[in-house]
Amino acid sequence: MTTIVFFNNKGGVGKTTLVYHLAWMYSDLGVKVLAADLDPQANLTAMFLSEERLEQLWPDAQSHPDSIVGAFQPILSGTGDLAEPHVERIGEGLGLVVGDLALSRLEGMLAAAWPNSLSGQEPAFRQLSAFHRLLANAAAQCSADVVLMDVGPNLGAINRAAMIGARHVVIPLAPDLYSLQGLRNLGPALREWRSEWHDRLERKPAATLDLPEGTMEPLGYVIMQHAVRAGRPARAYEKWTARVPEEYRKSVLGETTPRRVPDWGSDPQCLHLIKHYRSLMPMAMEARKPMFFLKPADGAIGAHTAAVKDCYDDFRKLAVSIAAKCEFRIP
Repeated sequence: MTTIVFFNNKGGVGKTTLVYHLAWMYSDLGVKVLAADLDPQANLTAMFLSEERLEQLWPDAQSHPDSIVGAFQPILSGTGDLAEPHVERIGEGLGLVVGDLALSRLEGMLAAAWPNSLSGQEPAFRQLSAFHRLLANAAAQCSADVVLMDVGPNLGAINRAAMIGARHVVIPLAPDLYSLQGLRNLGPALREWRSEWHDRLERKPAATLDLPEGTMEPLGYVIMQHAVRAGRPARAYEKWTARVPEEYRKSVLGETTPRRVPDWGSDPQCLHLIKHYRSLMPMAMEARKPMFFLKPADGAIGAHTAAVKDCYDDFRKLAVSIAAKCEFRIP
């Protein structure tokens, strides 16, 4: 099983949109995929599911047994370990770990577990490894080849506990100053979390406890292209795009003196540039399907027909690029 987290501590870069479309793309290509909504905002879940289904999964009662919080309930109440996670079947070869706004309740518990694990306390290790063990169980239920994890845009305790269970990290970027600053924040954080978790693994309290390796290997970045923003043309963003390759090497890969840095178009660290399909997204949201599956009946007519095809080609290239770097097979 390959686990990939999509992360940037700068919000609004299209992270959730990427996970949603890649999950559908891999499913379309014959890869069995599990999408995991580990963001307390639960936006990925809202993209996948209708409001009627969300009402069923998030009843008025405090208990949401079929969301991710339901699986955590025994830990939260102090009555046991993880419950069996529910996997929502979205389509052929595509499952979803349902998000929940109540996930934010875990922040304090996971923040306390991090220092407590230094003294080898088994409950702390069980709490910190809960995301890893939950996703392994959920992936086994649907025989997933790959798990795509969506997390919130922050460097908090929930994200730290979620991300130590990821084998690979993909960083979505917008071509602006904020994304460059995001790289400067998240690169050192990833290295710090990796180092600190490896130190904790040496204090593992029980040989039988399934703990993640905490690899968090940076796989590369995806540039989410803007066509127009606040009336400015796309070229206004070129200066930021040009700075991404060097900043990525310095901040994320930790290269103090990067070798000759290519531009993003020839940069092996750039997984792909996704165009801004501005006119397709509202149609996709209304039709509750990915942009590249839109049909004339959904309103994708005329010039939109070519845009749908381009969108499919874009996400297919990105899916293939990620699979090649992760070394998992697309049928």
